Amino acid sequence: MARQKQAQVAVTPRAKVWLEVDGTYIFGLGICRILEAVEETGSIKNAAAAVDKSYRHVWSRIKEVETRLGIVLVETQVGGSDLRRSTLTEPARQLTARYREMRQQVFAIVEEQFTTDIQEIVNGVRSEG
Repeated sequence: MARQKQAQVAVTPRAKVWLEVDGTYIFGLGICRILEAVEETGSIKNAAAAVDKSYRHVWSRIKEVETRLGIVLVETQVGGSDLRRSTLTEPARQLTARYREMRQQVFAIVEEQFTTDIQEIVNGVRSEG
């Protein structure tokens, strides 16, 4: 009995990268984007608007991560005429940059493994047997 050729399907690998403390999620793309928005806007309020979250949510996430990691991520200045009242600490800059790098490296590995080991199988190129 002749085998019918399978139609190629669009299969795309996906991965998520996050950090945990004692098995509990603490840092991932969401908080990374929040911190980057604080850096870009100079304000927690404006950062919240930039990531489409409430001020309360953004503030509480920052404080939660600071508490769990034991490092200050955002320095704030109360009052004054400067529009940039919030800035990232150096550890926060390093954390966001290295998290982004790690995330891209993981994606590259996933894509490479998919291309070399899985894509041929789902597209019917490799023989069964």
